[in-house]
Amino acid sequence: MTLDGFCDHTAVNADAEIHQHYTELLTNADTILYGRITYQLMEYWPPLLKNPSGIQSMDDFAIAIDKITKIVFSRTLKNVQWQTAKLATKDFEQEILQLKQSRDGGASDILIGSPSLIVQATNLNLIDEYQLCVHPVIAGKGLPLFKNLKDRIDLTLLKTKTFRGGAVLFYYAPKEK
Repeated sequence: MTLDGFCDHTAVNADAEIHQHYTELLTNADTILYGRITYQLMEYWPPLLKNPSGIQSMDDFAIAIDKITKIVFSRTLKNVQWQTAKLATKDFEQEILQLKQSRDGGASDILIGSPSLIVQATNLNLIDEYQLCVHPVIAGKGLPLFKNLKDRIDLTLLKTKTFRGGAVLFYYAPKEK
């Protein structure tokens, strides 16, 4: 996201180091949840499997995003083309609770990759950790990440990671109420 809180992949520079970080994140997770819009944006990556870009970090990311299970929440999509994707069959809260229960304590993470789903999960108190990558860009407009939150959420900073290009990744946990 941008320094002023907007989600816009075209406003930030996802350099090789950031691609590598997210490749590792995806590799160590079980599932990523998407809304329709973000899922369709991510369909950019499968063609790179057959026709690699020649940029190692992007090609590695394409492999990682292809492998992870994707659950897509949509009222309009009737099917998904990506072999590792499926449409959600339960409502959002039920789907997450079932995924959390099936992890059995030792399994990998469940990621949420769409701003609207992050807000839904936040409103349902279902997020264990936020990872917010803030780029040194002020966009001035766009989609705010935390649009439509119903309550204030206090967070505890767990750690940070600074990228050479100036982006900073903040790891937060919700404070106990």
